[in-house]
Amino acid sequence: MEITASQIIFCILSALIVGGSIMTVVSRNILRAATYLLLALIGTAGYYVLLNYHFLAGIQISVYVGGILVLFVFSIFLTSQVGEKMPKVSWSKTVFAIIASLLGAGLCLFVLLTQSYPYAEQVAQTEISMQAIGLSLMGTERFQYLLPFEAISILLLACIIAGILIARKK
Repeated sequence: MEITASQIIFCILSALIVGGSIMTVVSRNILRAATYLLLALIGTAGYYVLLNYHFLAGIQISVYVGGILVLFVFSIFLTSQVGEKMPKVSWSKTVFAIIASLLGAGLCLFVLLTQSYPYAEQVAQTEISMQAIGLSLMGTERFQYLLPFEAISILLLACIIAGILIARKK
């Protein structure tokens, strides 16, 4: 079996995402955790580039890395000291987290191994047009996402209001 460049890039991006995600959760310094989250989000944008979804990669970088992560960093600066470390977690919580993680990984493996994916070989070889993406996001037909899009906008509005209230109390 011949290994292609896209498979090597996929493995590198996967290692970046898994490593960044684990370090985000494990890090006791909250600013470093946000930096590790940045690595995971950039790796996800790399997945989109591999799939020829350049528009979604740009959205991933601009919205999540440029917007949401900056919001996280600002909220960290507003609510805590920069060098402040998170308190150590008790052993019972650590054991429970490990058990929950193993159960979640087992469930994911079970679903991956028992389900069939008929469209897995039909990965897009060309980039999807902007019109198709726009119709899919803003349409009201089946498999179109206007309602989830609006629900997320309400959730983000609630987060902004909560952030303002938290910052205002100080």
